[in-house]
Amino acid sequence: MQGKTVVKVGLSTCGIAAGGQKTYAALAREITKHGLDVELRRTGCIGMCYIEPIVEIISPVGENDYYGAVTEDKAVQLVEEHLLKSVPPYGLQVSHEKENVFSKQVRVALRNCGDIDPESISDYRSRGGYESLRKALLEMSPEQVIGEMLASGLRGRGGAGFLTGLKWRFTRAAKGEIKYLVCNADEGDPGAFMDRSIIEGDPHAVLEGMLLAAYAIGASVGYVYVRAEYPLAIVRLEKAIEAAREAGFLGENILGTNFNFILKIKKGAGAFVCGEETALLASLEGERGMPRLKPPFPAEQGLWKKPTCINNVETFANVPWIILNGGDKFKAYGTEKSSGTKVFALAGKIRRGGLIEVPMGITLREIVFEVGGGIPGGKNFKGIQLGGPSGGCVPESLLDTPVDYESIVKTGAIVGSGGMIVMDETTCMVDMARFFLNFAQNESCGKCTHCRVGTKRMLEILVRITEGKAQLEELDLLYELALEVKEGSLCGLGQTAPNPVLTTLKYFREEYETHLRERKCPAKVCRELLSYTIDAASCTGCGLCTRRCPTAAITGEKKAVHIISQEMCVRCGNCYDACKVNAVLVE
Repeated sequence: MQGKTVVKVGLSTCGIAAGGQKTYAALAREITKHGLDVELRRTGCIGMCYIEPIVEIISPVGENDYYGAVTEDKAVQLVEEHLLKSVPPYGLQVSHEKENVFSKQVRVALRNCGDIDPESISDYRSRGGYESLRKALLEMSPEQVIGEMLASGLRGRGGAGFLTGLKWRFTRAAKGEIKYLVCNADEGDPGAFMDRSIIEGDPHAVLEGMLLAAYAIGASVGYVYVRAEYPLAIVRLEKAIEAAREAGFLGENILGTNFNFILKIKKGAGAFVCGEETALLASLEGERGMPRLKPPFPAEQGLWKKPTCINNVETFANVPWIILNGGDKFKAYGTEKSSGTKVFALAGKIRRGGLIEVPMGITLREIVFEVGGGIPGGKNFKGIQLGGPSGGCVPESLLDTPVDYESIVKTGAIVGSGGMIVMDETTCMVDMARFFLNFAQNESCGKCTHCRVGTKRMLEILVRITEGKAQLEELDLLYELALEVKEGSLCGLGQTAPNPVLTTLKYFREEYETHLRERKCPAKVCRELLSYTIDAASCTGCGLCTRRCPTAAITGEKKAVHIISQEMCVRCGNCYDACKVNAVLVE
């Protein structure tokens, strides 16, 4: 028996920000208006964030058509042409684009994102949801679950890359009747949105992964530590917890066994340092989020000094798939030491920005130019920042580096939680290093001197370089400071904060030297080093630049060549943006 036509609208944060709710409402209105027997559904992020809102139409026989940038008015066109006339609207269809984007992807953690209604537990169960939990509780011992995780080779996807099964084994072996499980959803890297998208698109996968982990380590209480800045993720997580409780997957005597587990949500206040596990635990306990020395590790003494296992969202999302399909099948993807797949947030100067999941071992070049579609606007690739403020910048010469933990570390960057920010020729690498160091410096908890003071002194040097006030010898001081901060800081924030500086000094030192020797910014980004002039041969005297100048620095009669006063110019760039004939020159 054939089903009915299904229309899905991506309503994660990216889709909503692009107007997805208006699109959904317009589709609902038009479907009702025409009396169509069509099921309209919400779903999560499919990953193609650059062309949201995305609408998928599934025919009664299961044929899929994808449409991108479906605004409210185009939703009307979609109903009138596709649903009423069976004619795909010209210019909206992106099914072929999807094939290109997904040609090298393998979806494990994201297996349901963009397909199911994230607020429907029946949708999740229709795709095998909670069958892994049933298998584990009824057919496997906790030790067998841990053994399967070890066989998979899954490493923690939160940044450090520690073996998940080994962490679970340590926690299970730790002495103590009370043990805790914590999901780290405190995703704070600029440009990173992997964990948010997973929770928004498939919250039950995270819950099931936590249930399996709790059974394996012997925990009866769990916490999801999630950023308060993720309101939609929190709402969907709350609904998922309630639905799982009503279905008997949370609470007491789960699936008729003696396994009990309750789950609570803790909203973080947006401190980047709370991504570090001991700082996160301090915050959970109601204390200020500040790291402590290790050992003891959380597996021995964690939350309220009880054995505690902490994994991030993506790690837990992989677990049900591994238990259901077997660790060996997961290990078949990736490399010997970095098995499986990894989710990345692809952002910056990239044509197809969004959420991707690729097998470990794929090269950076494949990600940027095949999955991501290359650099827009005919610009040249310059570098890619991996690992956010804790990571480093990889230049074009290393684009064939495999994406695995060991290979990326050799470049000076880290895989981290999965942020990838692509940069083109218009990016100033000095300014980029300043941006990330400024972030890390602001987010330092201040507990240790190397991080608190060292990052501040480093930032001051970088600011002076971008303002044309530093001397060449300060590059050596910057490098020495970076090594001292890296060596002497207490936690991962301070130990990795110098990475953006160290990698840009290593691969783009000539750009630093141009700033210092010539007092120029090759990428034309650092305002204090720029000068704006008007080309007399091109200027038409239209006056647009004059009207946009905030300091009246531009003078000239109508239809006559205009002049910029260098003394009055504040280098805001308004004149450059306003000029229609490219007469304003930037040097």
